[in-house]
Amino acid sequence: MIFRRRHGMSAPAREALADVLATPTFELIPLKGALDQAASLPPGARVSVTASPIKGIEATIELCGQLQAAGFRAVPHISARMVRDRAHLTDLLASLAGTGVVRAFVVGGDAKTPGEYPDGLSLLRAMNDLDHHFAEIGVPCYPQGHPFIADEALLEALREKAPFASYMTSQLCFDPSAIGSWLTARRAEGISLPLHVGVPGVTEPHRLLAITARIGVADTHRFLTKNIRFVARLVRSGGFYRPDALLEALAPQMADARSGIASLHLYTFNAVKATEAWRRSYLAGLTADRPDPTADRPDKTATKPQRSPGDAVP
Repeated sequence: MIFRRRHGMSAPAREALADVLATPTFELIPLKGALDQAASLPPGARVSVTASPIKGIEATIELCGQLQAAGFRAVPHISARMVRDRAHLTDLLASLAGTGVVRAFVVGGDAKTPGEYPDGLSLLRAMNDLDHHFAEIGVPCYPQGHPFIADEALLEALREKAPFASYMTSQLCFDPSAIGSWLTARRAEGISLPLHVGVPGVTEPHRLLAITARIGVADTHRFLTKNIRFVARLVRSGGFYRPDALLEALAPQMADARSGIASLHLYTFNAVKATEAWRRSYLAGLTADRPDPTADRPDKTATKPQRSPGDAVP
């Protein structure tokens, strides 16, 4: 076990963390066995499905249809650079509408040779022109920057995407101070999109590296470039990563309404069973630690304080 330590949290911070951890988005990669992995998730969970040039966007759409049919709330990643043209986009939207999928996450994507849409903004505009059926659309944001795109270009794109979006999801991030400072700056600039904070689930080093290799060379290089310190610590440890410490450091920001942190996005790397077991256990600990709101009230029917069955034992 690595990176795990306890931080003292205020009651508001603990409650805010428990709230976002109760109903997170779980991210899946459309690899073999992904649907079986989803069986470990809570009924009706929100499940985001990535898109990779190696697998093709159709694999994303197919898995989302299966997840939706199984009772989950599927969120396909629609990768702009993987959409050939307007006709292809029209077909993709029709396929998703036919499966009942009403949410989407629009990204630029990793395809080396784009079709008609070179970036997420151009695709969002095209979807808007087609009067899409989605009730929610998410877009990415990058509190720790991007290895190949300048910060100002990222921010300008986010500003232009904001009118088309319902929320933004942060990249896989391990620095709570970077998230906090970035978010404070964006709120000061008037970007009010709710933030879904992207954090890793429970991960074994060999599984993490194997999956990044299976996604494709471009994706693997991008991941390793962005997260080289994290990967190095995983390899040296030979253990599991658990995001307890990261979440506890982020909890005060979650409790601050001005931050606009609305949800949690768990990058599972398809280690769904382990991530969900951790989430349930950790959430149970958070809720058990909540103070009893009636603890300081005198009990007129008893001669000594009474403990309810749900109270934690000191």
